[in-house]
Amino acid sequence: MRIVVVGDAGLDVVARHTGIVDGGDSSARVQLTGGGAGANTARWLAATGTATTLIARVGDDAGGRLMRTELEAAGVRCAFAVDADAATCCVVSLVDDGGQRSMLADRGANARFRAEDVEAAALAGASHLHLSGYVLLYPSSRPGGLAALTAAKEAGLTTSVDPQAAALITDPDRFLADVRGVDLLLPNADELTALAGSPHPAAAASLLGEVGAVAVTQGMAGASWIDGDGVVSVPAEPADCVDSTGAGDAFDAGLLAAWLTGKSTVDSLRAGARLGAEAVSRVGAQP
Repeated sequence: MRIVVVGDAGLDVVARHTGIVDGGDSSARVQLTGGGAGANTARWLAATGTATTLIARVGDDAGGRLMRTELEAAGVRCAFAVDADAATCCVVSLVDDGGQRSMLADRGANARFRAEDVEAAALAGASHLHLSGYVLLYPSSRPGGLAALTAAKEAGLTTSVDPQAAALITDPDRFLADVRGVDLLLPNADELTALAGSPHPAAAASLLGEVGAVAVTQGMAGASWIDGDGVVSVPAEPADCVDSTGAGDAFDAGLLAAWLTGKSTVDSLRAGARLGAEAVSRVGAQP
């Protein structure tokens, strides 16, 4: 089994702080790590032993070369378009002493992702395509995301989409039209509210006319799977939250790796919860 991930790849500057002084100096522990929602999920998939390809756009710069080196060393096949005119994505993640993060993002080359970046060769031998919703939520990269979903359907692949950012879902009807026919939608509670009007898992039933199933994460309240048979839920895995960055991306990887190998919905949710808990227990969004 090979999973193709389409989404952002970039660098994360993670600054762990105990408070920020406006207009002054604040002490922090700063680390440079790999990031980008697509790259995060691809790395976690590779960590489960799943053959993984990442389709993304990076800059012709040190950041892009570092991302390729790190991902390939982790076993991820990189199908990167290299942009000569835009820098590789960089995100500054400010993490407080409770593990919650605020992000300052420059999508860089990711914002210029286009249909031509989805090459047929990258889909060859794959059984599933997972799309990071950031690609659809920005007008400049949306055509590339739609092209990826279309190419996957034409190649006979199953598909999944993580909506990724509730604040960017300004037109829920258009987003649902974009993901119509996807096998699995992976929102968190805020994204479910943006799409279905409520964070309650039962509300996801209203989306089943557009997608085959929904797996919603609710932080410490656990995760649920919603399909035509009803709602199945599991509790969150216990974890000390050090950095919540990338927890949803890790959940996606754990669930997909289990579900696509025939595990039950309950076991798939538990696999996602385990990787999500592992992600929040360390600094950075990748294993």
